[in-house]
Amino acid sequence: MIQVTDKALTQIKNIMEAENKKDHALRIGVRSGGCSGLSYVMEFSKETLPNDEVLEVDGVKILIDVFSGMYLKGSELHFSDGLNGAGFEFKNPNAARSCGCGQSFSA
Repeated sequence: MIQVTDKALTQIKNIMEAENKKDHALRIGVRSGGCSGLSYVMEFSKETLPNDEVLEVDGVKILIDVFSGMYLKGSELHFSDGLNGAGFEFKNPNAARSCGCGQSFSA
């Protein structure tokens, strides 16, 4: 469904530790909005919903709802901490167009 790079996984674990969210899962999704039509969403969740696909990557539980799964299939979640700033990045083969900030896309 989605690949998570080692760097992203390390950062997710660090945030979970710092925010005392070790008992949570990471919910990754897509919502309407943003300058290109769809935006990426990441948040911690204690609840698994009936339509969630559940992945486990090196001890981190990842939840993706069915709607988002259509847009995220084959994507890679990466964390960049280069000179241009730090943050999570999605490399999404389903994105026909992305905005300059990389936080939204159209399919």
